Amino acid sequence: MSADWQAIASAIGAAEHTSFAVTQVVAVPGGSIHSAWRIGDGQLAYFVKTGSLGVRSMFDAEAAGLAALAAAQEVRTPRVVTLGESGPTAFLVLEALALEPLKPQAAEQLGEALARLHRQLGNAYGWPEDNFIGRAVQRNTLHESWPHFFADRRLRPQLALARDNGMDASWVAKGNEIAERAGALFIDYRPMPSLLHGDLWSGNAGQTEDGRPVIFDPACHWGDRETDLSMAELFGGFPTSFFAAYRRAWPLDVGYERRKPLYNLYHILNHYNMFGAAYLGQAQRMIAGLLALLKR
Repeated sequence: MSADWQAIASAIGAAEHTSFAVTQVVAVPGGSIHSAWRIGDGQLAYFVKTGSLGVRSMFDAEAAGLAALAAAQEVRTPRVVTLGESGPTAFLVLEALALEPLKPQAAEQLGEALARLHRQLGNAYGWPEDNFIGRAVQRNTLHESWPHFFADRRLRPQLALARDNGMDASWVAKGNEIAERAGALFIDYRPMPSLLHGDLWSGNAGQTEDGRPVIFDPACHWGDRETDLSMAELFGGFPTSFFAAYRRAWPLDVGYERRKPLYNLYHILNHYNMFGAAYLGQAQRMIAGLLALLKR
């Protein structure tokens, strides 16, 4: 889709109270849902996401999540410049940061910062608005019970999508049985409603050239801090210094290892629903393991 760079430049100029004309456009690889670009005028530069009007709600949710993380003042995020629409195209403009993969020292700083972020608490589990995990809508209607929230707003919607995408009904039924039994993992543990990044894999974290950690592409909500840590472990890529620093700053509950597969099942189901059969076997193994655990 061809972007209207003049309209985007005008929106940037209005937001930044300056004149800006796009003279440089470079495509940034990696996006599977929308297109990404680095644009500039020879002096100023911005990072821009563009897509069909159907992704405008995703851009709204991303901007709101970045604003919430920035307001917490615990970890660096790209500044939201502006967002809007031009013709058939929606756009989100962010501060352009030159990012590198996390090195051990920055990862350590991020672990400490994440622990501080998680101490920022909501009054219930959820979020004021729905948002997205990949392409999937995350239903965030507030709830007083974390196990009920996670079962009804996270697992069950992904299981319904999995059924629609071809997962055998018997496996979907087993997944729903896990949702029914999940409360057994919380008998002696009631997590605080921490402010979460919500999509914390290594591709959504980096460091600036001067070594400051940065996180981006959030799916924010208030929930169990263990979900951020379990996802960070699931897909790898974080230096061990990240986890060690977090645990020093705020040790995890002794039941974390038992709950981690429950939390990561959500993300594996989401990957099955986005990317297909490559994740089916992993989802089935996780379902079988969780059911065996919950039936003991």
